[in-house]
Amino acid sequence: MGGQAVFLWTDLLLFGLVGCITLAGLAARRSEPMRAAWRRVGESTVGMVSITILALFLVVGLLDSVHYREYLAPGAGASPDAQRVLGTEVRSGLDAFAAPLRTRVEKTYSAPLSYRLFAKQTQEAADGSQQRDFPRLKFGGAHLQYPDEDHAGDVLGRIGLGLALAACAWGVFAGGLVQAVAWSRGVPLGAAWRAVWRGKGGLAWRAVLATLGVLCLILGPVLALATEYHVFGTDKVGQDVLFLTLKSIRTALVIGTLTTLVTLPLAVALGIMAGYLGGWVDDVIQYVYTVLNSIPGVLLIAAAVLMMQVVIDTHPHWFETSAERADARLLALCVILGMTSWTGLCRLLRGETLKLRELEYVQAARAFGVSTARILSRHILPNLMHLVLIALVMDFSGLVLAEAVLSYVGIGVDPNTVSFGTMINAARMELAREPMVWWSLIAAFIFMFVLVLAANLFADVVRDAFDPRA
Repeated sequence: MGGQAVFLWTDLLLFGLVGCITLAGLAARRSEPMRAAWRRVGESTVGMVSITILALFLVVGLLDSVHYREYLAPGAGASPDAQRVLGTEVRSGLDAFAAPLRTRVEKTYSAPLSYRLFAKQTQEAADGSQQRDFPRLKFGGAHLQYPDEDHAGDVLGRIGLGLALAACAWGVFAGGLVQAVAWSRGVPLGAAWRAVWRGKGGLAWRAVLATLGVLCLILGPVLALATEYHVFGTDKVGQDVLFLTLKSIRTALVIGTLTTLVTLPLAVALGIMAGYLGGWVDDVIQYVYTVLNSIPGVLLIAAAVLMMQVVIDTHPHWFETSAERADARLLALCVILGMTSWTGLCRLLRGETLKLRELEYVQAARAFGVSTARILSRHILPNLMHLVLIALVMDFSGLVLAEAVLSYVGIGVDPNTVSFGTMINAARMELAREPMVWWSLIAAFIFMFVLVLAANLFADVVRDAFDPRA
């Protein structure tokens, strides 16, 4: 049918941020201290494990950030020259890749790997009598002719198939990685494999292979089961919970990364100015972030989000689709979180700048008449970048958790945007059911826990590698 690309603001900013990080990495290769610091990160087992996990989340998030709108099918009797009409639904690359998960919508709740609904319903028997029973799902386990006898064997068989596919995928990954190590070090393939296996392949490639092996052993059976079952069950309206958790990854990445676009310029500029210029400039900047810190963060964010929502509601003509409206609120939330979270980094950079401006090489530059702007850009800022990098990496997990909390209390992302917070908020009422519906909460918790844990471990490794006092 074809379609038309849709560029949301968060898509452009997210891909732009990834591009800037890539360019910064290429530029860092020309600096020996930066290369040495990142080499220490790569030689860390914990660092490479966390990078591998974060890379998997990043791939899913970027795939979900490629949006498009499909053309509607022409109506009956329409002329071939009729203008094609775009549908109102905005889809992503993840929607297309996981189309079976997105389109297989059941009637209501179903447990993980089940072939029946979770609650009994009144059904009409073959003899016309009414009885209450658990109805069969429309999609989950629909291929089973005799589900009571075949269900357990079918699930075990698909798990075995998934493990076999996982072993093949891991073999391909391992072969490609060893080939790359052999090519980069100029050694035979066997020698490269022994070096990687013994942990002497330069970076901690053995940790990468071990992590990929564990991920393949998990993802292989999940993918094999997802073709015929709802691996994490379905929610109240019958949507696949696994698909919802995958959609939540992009929201977490957007909140955790795009907020830095607001935080970084404010914190760096104001922190350096306050520390280096001093006087009334320092007093004004200190007054501003002291006032911001004195206001409870949740109340300030709630007030800003509600005001932004009023602006969005009163200007519906700004948005052509509901996806653009939800994206506007997500972007507004990133800006609001950035405007309220720059104070800590600003205070840290101010204190470090106070120390740097008294060093001999800065005093010598001032004595020779070097301009203030040149001193800040050549002598002060480069010596603060390790603090900036450490702070940004460590703040990522905090921002992901902040979105979950804000969405849980109803002042986070748009209700049409899938996120870990909205899933947990929806699961709050499900826990009060009898019997309890637990799988939505568990799925959101597992994915968010793995993402935040990997980000925290990576932040610890980066801090140890870049902190001169370590």
